[in-house]
Amino acid sequence: MAFKKNKSSIDPEQREMIEKAQERAKQKRRLIQHFIFFLIGSVIFIILNAFLEYGQDIQPFGLDWFVWAIIIWAVILLLHVYNVFVTNRFLGKDWENSQIDRLVAKQRKRIEELERKVEKDHPLPDPETRRTIPETNPQPKPYTNPGGNDPIDPDKPVNS
Repeated sequence: MAFKKNKSSIDPEQREMIEKAQERAKQKRRLIQHFIFFLIGSVIFIILNAFLEYGQDIQPFGLDWFVWAIIIWAVILLLHVYNVFVTNRFLGKDWENSQIDRLVAKQRKRIEELERKVEKDHPLPDPETRRTIPETNPQPKPYTNPGGNDPIDPDKPVNS
């Protein structure tokens, strides 16, 4: 029984679009959850103050504490909305990829400038005029028998 690999029929561009759509859906779902928690929390703050009389003597700047808590939470919620619908469009994945491409191009340009400077300051010798460097560690020749031209076999018995 042989297992076959399932090749995806989705090309990389489509896959990227699907992943981007999934990420946007997650962001919007988190925003809706945040809004629901805001509503529930606001109701709980009102119940704590109005019906349970918790913290009724706390009134910074003439407003009850729960009003300030709701206002601060609403500002945070508005920042979340701004992040999902405004900032993410301008500073999202496309913006990040374009910034990365721009920085990589800038680095490549700088590397090319440095390479040109090195080639100018320290040019390589021309291959035709370059002298050949002799081998510093040539292979040793095997020891030959003084009486003949054959090399000595180390496995051969000496007195036979």
